[in-house]
Amino acid sequence: MMDPAYITAFVASLQNVFSTMMQLPVQIGDPKIKANPAPSYDVSGIIGMSGDITGNIVISFPINTAERIVSLFTGSDMKADNPDFSDAIGEIANMISGNAKGMFAGKRKVTISCPSVVIGGSHIISRPKDIPCIEIPATTDCGNLVLEIAIAQSEPAAAAQAAASASA
Repeated sequence: MMDPAYITAFVASLQNVFSTMMQLPVQIGDPKIKANPAPSYDVSGIIGMSGDITGNIVISFPINTAERIVSLFTGSDMKADNPDFSDAIGEIANMISGNAKGMFAGKRKVTISCPSVVIGGSHIISRPKDIPCIEIPATTDCGNLVLEIAIAQSEPAAAAQAAASASA
């Protein structure tokens, strides 16, 4: 089961990265469990997590929103066919995940992967089958986006934490 504190960390990180790096406020919608494996939109930045917490994080944008956000982020007009566009999306996903990871309580040993970016409709993102994906819709002045969080504490960490609490 996913600790709600992880969701809170990612929401705070999303808002922090967007306001700091792009001066772009983010309004957060109601989270829900995502049933469909297809991402919400055409552009997805994907970060894997391993260690005490495993799974993946996806930030998904409609192409027009992604282009507007990347243009704000880079300070230059950038379309999806620019070779640097996917690097910018990956860096945004990386900053959100890295910042959230720093907010996790306790001494969690977590490694985040290099970002992967997929551009184009109808792509599928593989997730661990035993971890539910929480979909968090968000709105900005540049358009809508969705943060998809499918992470869980890995078993050794959960067992160690239970043993530590039992002996305390």
